[in-house]
Amino acid sequence: MNQPGQAPRVDLSSDLPTSLMHATRALQIDPAGWVDVLCAGLGDLDAGFAIKEIASGRYAYMTPGMAAFFGCAPGGLLGRTDSDLFGVDVAASLRTADAISATLALPYSSDHRIEVDHVRRDFHVTRMVLAGGDDLPGASRRYLCAMWLDVSAQRQRDAQLALALQQLEQQQLASEALRRETQDAALRDVETGLFPNAHFDDQLRREVDLSLREHREFSMVSISIDPPTGIASALGASARQRVLEALGVLLRGNTRAMDASCRVSEDRFAVLLSGVGLATAHSRMEGLRRQCATQIVVLDGQDFGFTVSMGVASFPHTAHTQEDLLRAADTALAAAQLRGGNHVTLASIRFEGAF
Repeated sequence: MNQPGQAPRVDLSSDLPTSLMHATRALQIDPAGWVDVLCAGLGDLDAGFAIKEIASGRYAYMTPGMAAFFGCAPGGLLGRTDSDLFGVDVAASLRTADAISATLALPYSSDHRIEVDHVRRDFHVTRMVLAGGDDLPGASRRYLCAMWLDVSAQRQRDAQLALALQQLEQQQLASEALRRETQDAALRDVETGLFPNAHFDDQLRREVDLSLREHREFSMVSISIDPPTGIASALGASARQRVLEALGVLLRGNTRAMDASCRVSEDRFAVLLSGVGLATAHSRMEGLRRQCATQIVVLDGQDFGFTVSMGVASFPHTAHTQEDLLRAADTALAAAQLRGGNHVTLASIRFEGAF
């Protein structure tokens, strides 16, 4: 018997698939038995099954497993609505999903997070419209059946797996970065931290090739430390070592990742400025020259400074071949040294056709 104010219970057998109903009649099986099988299976799946009246939104039927989700006896939830059972936000979300399902001929699924006894639980709900048979009382009513699956544990495992994968990816990235850093450090000059001459040769060939293929310019700077004076001269090799370290830091700090700062010999350095023209290269190197001239180096409680001379050439404006570029930069460097050092000199621009 239905309790007062409750919607009537629905005979599920009226909506079994046609083929299943034919088998039921042929074998003379009580259709209600299929409902018991369904309920038993849902129990094994940790699932709940419920039917609500679409017009009123009241629950007309639910399995014990469904009621257990919310800590209630099955009879205690019949005739109640989602607004009676859950908060406003949850009830609104469920009503929206019910409304969508009521317009469809196919099952409709949605996910809902509901707080039960102060614990948030995740449910996957699949709904489908269920119409009463013509020979049943209240056949004009339309019902919505819904299967609820508690997927909280699965979602927690998924979140833990996603976190583990994210941590693994971060570890792999850190490991790769360390490998590159270690490999990069092995390629660099010990005293200055700059790339050696072999790297400079490779980068120069690359820049010449890019310039010829893509019709873009780049600049090369030849650099030499001016002869030490005063305290630096008196301190000898130790002071020279500190100057090399300071120059290496300044060169690395004033070049981009795409550039190449190299130590090409014991006392000579070179910088390749990718995609940079002669005027811009001169401006950047003039800034570097000033930084060197104002840099304070400390050794054994004594401080001293140093200066550098630079020669700037560009490809293809001051040279049309790799060899010409090297000579042009070195010639400009020699001119800067002849002017007393602590100077940046530009190579002469050639006016014949560039490419």
